[in-house]
Amino acid sequence: MSKNNKKGRNHRINEITKGIFTVLEKDPKKGFTYKQIAERIGVTDANERNQLIKRLTQLKEKKRIIEETRGHYRALPSTKTYHTGRVDITGRGNAYIIVDGIDEDVFVPFNKLNKAFHKDTVEVYIFPKRKGKKLEGEITRVVERNKTNFVGIVDMQKTFAFVRTSDFRMYTDIFVPKDKIKGAEDGDKVVVEITEWPDNTDSPFGTIIDVLGKPGEHQTEIHSILAEYGLPYEFPSEVEQYANTLDTSIKSEEIAKRRDMRGVLTFTIDPKDAKDFDDALSFEVLDNGNYEIGIHIADVSYYLQPDTLLDEEAYNRATSVYLVDRVVPMLPEVLSNNACSLRPNEEKYTFSAIFELNDKAQIQNQWFGRTVINSNERFAYEEAQHIIEHGNGDIPSEISIRGNAYSVSEAVVKATLTMDKLAKIMRDKRMDQGAISFDKVEVRFNLNENNEPESVYFKEAMDANKLIEEFMLLANRKVAEFIGKQKPKKTFVYRTHADPDEDKLIALNSIISRFGHKLDFKDKKSISASLNQLLEDVKGQKEQNLVDTLAIRSMSKAIYTTDNIGHYGLAFDYYTHFTSPIRRYPDVMVHRLLQHYLDNGKSVKEEIYEDKCKHSSNMESLAANAERDSIKYMQIKFMQDHQDQEFVGVISGVTEWGIYVEIIENKCEGMVRIRDIKGDYYIFDEKEYAIVGERTKKTYQLGDEVVVMVKNTDLIKRHLDFTLIGKNE
Repeated sequence: MSKNNKKGRNHRINEITKGIFTVLEKDPKKGFTYKQIAERIGVTDANERNQLIKRLTQLKEKKRIIEETRGHYRALPSTKTYHTGRVDITGRGNAYIIVDGIDEDVFVPFNKLNKAFHKDTVEVYIFPKRKGKKLEGEITRVVERNKTNFVGIVDMQKTFAFVRTSDFRMYTDIFVPKDKIKGAEDGDKVVVEITEWPDNTDSPFGTIIDVLGKPGEHQTEIHSILAEYGLPYEFPSEVEQYANTLDTSIKSEEIAKRRDMRGVLTFTIDPKDAKDFDDALSFEVLDNGNYEIGIHIADVSYYLQPDTLLDEEAYNRATSVYLVDRVVPMLPEVLSNNACSLRPNEEKYTFSAIFELNDKAQIQNQWFGRTVINSNERFAYEEAQHIIEHGNGDIPSEISIRGNAYSVSEAVVKATLTMDKLAKIMRDKRMDQGAISFDKVEVRFNLNENNEPESVYFKEAMDANKLIEEFMLLANRKVAEFIGKQKPKKTFVYRTHADPDEDKLIALNSIISRFGHKLDFKDKKSISASLNQLLEDVKGQKEQNLVDTLAIRSMSKAIYTTDNIGHYGLAFDYYTHFTSPIRRYPDVMVHRLLQHYLDNGKSVKEEIYEDKCKHSSNMESLAANAERDSIKYMQIKFMQDHQDQEFVGVISGVTEWGIYVEIIENKCEGMVRIRDIKGDYYIFDEKEYAIVGERTKKTYQLGDEVVVMVKNTDLIKRHLDFTLIGKNE
């Protein structure tokens, strides 16, 4: 017998064995004859039937199955091979199932997905483990769909349509009957909802629920990014109507219930294009020489009452979404830009954390509660930065958000300079305690009136940004401490960040060593200190963005939870989100809980708030993905106009199908496909993060500088392909 024939025969016996276990395990209490098993696994050939009978006898003798009565076989009672897990579909269409409690992911080939999609929760049958082989299995049923709405392009037929989805992990088109097309035309980009997937049909059935427009048009593509993540791009009319009926006037009887801060110097510092100002700082020098600094946050919970239509919408959204050309707010404009926005010279209800600090930034007293303020000034970060750098209040016209040069009072200058000094002390203390300084460069675009990108710029944190950051961190930390240290324990919403995974840090160390950097693994504090040193050392270097990105990926993900484990990245034992209720629902929950406990309320049910925390963390993740996709979309749009230009880039990723290159001057990232690299046949070397020429041994490795040109831009699929010119020698 030839080797190939033997291999084929062994493969078929393995398939029959898997089939036997699949049938018996699916109904473990029932006995099956060989004929019933043969019918279920599609064995019709006499030779294969004999193999099936022989295999049943062997499995019985090995005590892997039971023959309960003559000729009737069933599974062992103790065999537990069904598990629930989450599907992770690969680019090649196969899947891995992530099962809690099992270290190794379960491989499921494409033909055993059983109608499961990416991220679905499924029941998986795990085949008996073969020595030296990876765990394999078969999906037996879909427990819960991750999503049923998909974005795709309409392919119109005479009496029906197919929707081809834009998600590369979606392996099937969706069939849409003619009466469910909703006026869509051939080639339109749409949102389609899968309604059923009948047995014996190749494709699921769906209904078009929204027509987004023509592919490639700006509004169509931005709306499709939101739709892909199930994020809304407008408020339902009934929610808008409800919000517009709210009484947003400031009432004397409500002011009487609050601490009146209207006479204290107060101002906001925000981005120059901000429309909602949800935090303000007040500053006063006390008779004893200490400083009273108030962190005043818009009192959203005053207007956003529980169990209302508006509250339900805000909870479902859970966060504002910041796309490259717009903000999709959590709250309607009447609240986010008007009633809850701390605009200058307007009385506003606020929730405040007020601290008495000495000149060493040590807290002498603290107070939390509802207040009313009247902000004196509104500054952009650039204006506050000018005050810090020059020590005076003369704001030049080129950075003024008022359109002309102006001067601010000595009191504002003194307040700004003093708070900057205190913020720097607090920041230094945080760093000494092991906080990580992630000042990652953010890519921003200057857009014209048609939303076309005219240029790229990088947003970096200045002292003015860090001033605001430190006082927001102070409020968040102290509110969390105030509740978290109370006895008996009270349910609260925390923002936590677990310690980094050591394996990921070791992998990071391997990569950064190529640039002459290294981490110190001696203890927790050494790791933090060496991470900070690394982030400082790469500033301004070609590898900065790559190292920043990889360092962030090596960290755990910060989440909302009622289980306080502290915040590793900030080096805080207690931390929450209190300072942005206009754009984050967890902050609304924190305000409500804080007031409830200030009023001596009993601890609330932990399970209810843990579910809300999980939802908020999930929505935050979806919003971040949408933001990244919108930046990627705009980068591709920007690169469309630079097709004949050579760029120097850094290899930012290496895979078996190609290398990713990030252009140094604009941070746009694209791919060079291995098959397009001329002059040799390149092989992926996973351990070295490199591709190596089979004949020439020429190597392209993570971190190498290369020269590329734009080969192809695809706005619809959001793909940017480069042609590799060569190394930047």
